[in-house]
Amino acid sequence: MDINELYSLFLKYPQICTDTRKILPNCLFFALKGPNFNGNTFAKEALEQGAAYAIIDEKDFNFSEKCVVVEHVLETLQKLSTHHRNKSSAQVISLTGSNGKTTTKELIFNVLSKKYRTIATQGNLNNHIGVPLTLLSIREDTEMAVVEMGANHQREIAFLSSIAQPDFGYITNFGKAHLEGFGGVEGVIKGKSELYDHLMAKDKHVFMNADDPIQLKKLSGYIKKIGFSTADSSYYQIELKNDAPFVTLEMEGLKITTQLIGDYNFTNCAAAVLIGKYFNVPLKDIKLALEEYIPQNNRSQILEKNGIGIVLDAYNANPTSMAVAIQNFYKLKKLDPVLILGDMFELGGASASEHQAIVDMVQALGFTDVILVGTHFSKTQTAFSKFETFEDLKKYLKSHPIIKGNLFIKGSRGMALERILELLG
Repeated sequence: MDINELYSLFLKYPQICTDTRKILPNCLFFALKGPNFNGNTFAKEALEQGAAYAIIDEKDFNFSEKCVVVEHVLETLQKLSTHHRNKSSAQVISLTGSNGKTTTKELIFNVLSKKYRTIATQGNLNNHIGVPLTLLSIREDTEMAVVEMGANHQREIAFLSSIAQPDFGYITNFGKAHLEGFGGVEGVIKGKSELYDHLMAKDKHVFMNADDPIQLKKLSGYIKKIGFSTADSSYYQIELKNDAPFVTLEMEGLKITTQLIGDYNFTNCAAAVLIGKYFNVPLKDIKLALEEYIPQNNRSQILEKNGIGIVLDAYNANPTSMAVAIQNFYKLKKLDPVLILGDMFELGGASASEHQAIVDMVQALGFTDVILVGTHFSKTQTAFSKFETFEDLKKYLKSHPIIKGNLFIKGSRGMALERILELLG
């Protein structure tokens, strides 16, 4: 079956499923493979549960006329998504960056949804599977699609850009994330910049933070750029008015007070304002969209449990995001501050020095009640409490419970430090 025939099938059955635990009636089941599973073995189950067709790539599992055999299921999914994207009239905005991708994506989605029929990446499904699934969620009446793209090595953003074929793009920042895969900070800059490289090669528009010297240099001389700045009047001027406790920004005399903490969220908000302005979303609606947004999913959440104030930022962490989040917590001047910091992953040879740098910064800021969790933090030189595993921390907190104060929690996703909430009170 060629891509045109498969596309005709998709138009008739536009729901895509890749997991038999989440089969929808009359969906197309794509039998993807992973290190520990083979989706072909679930094709029969998917059809029995109501899938219209199963797309497989092993003939041994072709037991029904409702099985469509292709050479490679994942590549077929990717090609189908690009084909669908090119058939659609929706404008595609892609974004990537080291920090703030998902928050920025959600803010942009909120803003554009005030005027346009908009879809966006669900959660953080931003890889070689998630991007195609997002594109395939575009419907006939979709006007805007906001597509988040993640990467941990070079050429990945270039590949995802070739799939999504974006009309516009934005890079949040260039930080110390996935240093192991990218080969250092310069590798991060090169890898994330592949989005701008793709857009410039296609003569497409780019959105930019004009206060970022890396972006300014990268886009120097490129005509189709639209930027925001806190000072340069040749770009949209957006001013940070306050960041403690919540980010307040101002544009064209209108103040917008968000429910996001930290000056690091200012650029995320400013990008959403910029993109809304470019697409003629009324400023009053942009204000409403940003002020309505409440962070969730362990991202900069402000919580309270049994009298303990909590800043939960446990979705992910790298040296850049960890440093700015701690510095923001310091600026809040909370009484009886307690820091629980978990390991930062994928730092390669820089791991020891980067973890030590965070510890040194925390000490320099004057924090005294600090708990470090993970194999990397446990090897740092410090008098702070250190625990190699979460189970070790759990045992400690059961005998030394936190009963008061203000708690800051941050670590990489694999640390799952949100589990600490269950141990409080």
